[in-house]
Amino acid sequence: MGQMGQMEQMDQERIAQAAAILRDARNVVALTGAGIGRPSGIPDFRSEGGLWSQDDPMEAVSLRSFRLNPQRFYDWVQPLMERMLAAKPNPAHHALVALEAMGKLRAVITQNIDSLHQAAGSRVVYELHGHVRRATCFACGHPSSMDPLLAQVRQRVVPRCHCGGPYKPDIVFFGEALPEQPFLLAQRALEACDVVMILGTSLVVNPAAGCR
Repeated sequence: MGQMGQMEQMDQERIAQAAAILRDARNVVALTGAGIGRPSGIPDFRSEGGLWSQDDPMEAVSLRSFRLNPQRFYDWVQPLMERMLAAKPNPAHHALVALEAMGKLRAVITQNIDSLHQAAGSRVVYELHGHVRRATCFACGHPSSMDPLLAQVRQRVVPRCHCGGPYKPDIVFFGEALPEQPFLLAQRALEACDVVMILGTSLVVNPAAGCR
């Protein structure tokens, strides 16, 4: 058997082993990262050609930089927002929905902000890094749906609250604490499960790095 054939056999054996683990599991949790969104057309962050190969994250997506220059963030996020708005769930998202319907998968814990798990039909999703469905005024804390702000975002104009402060999407910036409730619920789900599926994440960023 050639090297290619040996690799294919090993892949088949690993797939069979994974299937057996899932078949016997009673409480599965999926932990997902940017890699699961790549087939949907959303770039990841750390691979070659990823978003952080083109921009310094501390300049583009940090609380300090947003406070000083929110325009810098909206210049960076506009192309990504367009991709997320155009993206559709891919077979990986739908497979997780099927596992949930079978009663195997109890929760999806995601580092992604694209809402594709919900679009696919997943019911229990804990978003560790927030999402772009809403925004909050950086000055007064007034909340807003992102929908009425999209026209300005598409033009790379900083959307502003009635108080004059800039709206910040409800995603976790560098230098910002994780949203408390999703993090606590995700922690409980991990403590209660017997199998964790790791999909599309290198487990480099905390708190997901704690799952290593």
